Amino acid sequence: MRLLLYMLTGTLLLATSCRVAAPDQPAASPALPSSFQHASKVSSQPAPLDTLDAGRKSWRQFFQDPALTALIDTALRQNLDVRVALQRVEVARAQYLARRGALLPVVSGAASAGADRFGRYTLNGVGNFDTNLSPNIEGQQRIPGPVTPDLFVGLRSSWELDIWGKLRQRRRAAYLRVLGSEQGRNLVATTVVAEVARLYYELLTADNQRAVLERNLALQREALGLIRVQKQAGRATELAVQQFAAQLARTESLSYEARQRVTEAETSLNQLLGRYAQPITRGQALPAQTLPTRLSAGVPSTALLRRPDVREAELTLQATRADVDAARAAFLPSLTLTPYIGFHAFRPEALFNPASLAYGALAGLTGPLLNRAQFKAEYRQAVAGNYEAYYRYHQALQTGFREVVTGLQGLENYRASAVARQQEVNLLTEAVATSRELFVAGYATYLEVITAQRSVLEAELSLAEARQAQLLQSVTLYRALGGGWQ
Repeated sequence: MRLLLYMLTGTLLLATSCRVAAPDQPAASPALPSSFQHASKVSSQPAPLDTLDAGRKSWRQFFQDPALTALIDTALRQNLDVRVALQRVEVARAQYLARRGALLPVVSGAASAGADRFGRYTLNGVGNFDTNLSPNIEGQQRIPGPVTPDLFVGLRSSWELDIWGKLRQRRRAAYLRVLGSEQGRNLVATTVVAEVARLYYELLTADNQRAVLERNLALQREALGLIRVQKQAGRATELAVQQFAAQLARTESLSYEARQRVTEAETSLNQLLGRYAQPITRGQALPAQTLPTRLSAGVPSTALLRRPDVREAELTLQATRADVDAARAAFLPSLTLTPYIGFHAFRPEALFNPASLAYGALAGLTGPLLNRAQFKAEYRQAVAGNYEAYYRYHQALQTGFREVVTGLQGLENYRASAVARQQEVNLLTEAVATSRELFVAGYATYLEVITAQRSVLEAELSLAEARQAQLLQSVTLYRALGGGWQ
């Protein structure tokens, strides 16, 4: 009892001397605003305050084009980034299994054989010689010599009792990182969905611009033929023919550039789909693409917390807190049990004799007292990692808030811009017809015809870009609201 009291007293003193105070909390970050309302003051329509926002919709519901949804489905099954993210999840799960196994005793089957020749003037040498002279020792109990075998067959175990929660905190950190890796996989999925939609809309835009250029090329060829007829009749000069021919050449160059954009969009899209170049099936043309009449954002406290990057950052923050607790517990004494059971003998023929059964256990209590540099370094590293995770979490919130506010405002602005561009195209199209009629009647110059044709071409190309920007803004807002991974 006295010995046990001394051991308990020493343990308490050792634990008290090794205890580490909890670290200070990181500097507080700005609180998350209650709504996106204040960032939309310039808009005539206030931001909604409901929580049923577009981020809750699956990508099959959000995108109305069947061709686009088929491409997204293929990408989520074959994209290499998605497959890499899946393997990261498996790595995190394997690490969790290792941390969980550390809480359980390690039991190993052991079979060992050795031989020793003890010196004549050693404790073992003299003791073995003296033992063989005892009248109580006979038969297989006599120690063989001069070389003495040492045989063991049985089980050995090692078990660290988690009395301070160090191993449990490490297991918790590993489990949280498994959940974080799954959110990382979801983040990759949202990125892939958004990238496929972006490239698909760029492809439709390039197709639309090619169609516009081909239509204008036909009109400009007709105008060039007309001006040549006018020259032969003496009503136009060679300068007018050269101006019309130069405009035709410029439009042809723009057509080739549009073809190149089609090629680039198709090859990039095929790579996202995890395959080599092949034709991309299109659905509705760019002007026929539809979007939800209004995309709601909801309140930041629910909308942003659905983003995979915010969820991953939150889980990482919790994991680093567990790392800090584990690093603090590492300064406290650890209790390890090492039991064994098996057959132990120095004669092979007596090894599996029931009388050779041996068992025992050793309990060891160890704790760092001097030269604790490694434990201090691991603790400081864990605290710094916790601070970093805290700031990255708030950074993810701020990034998400900025993207949602920009997306909400941009969606309204680009929608209004596309309407104004459409009006511009309608007016300039009428101006082209009017300029041709006036030119034939002799009331307009060829420069006015060229200017009208060039203006309507630029307006139609700009209209296609405005429609693309509107579609891309909706995709960006959908991803910013955490949509695409369901």
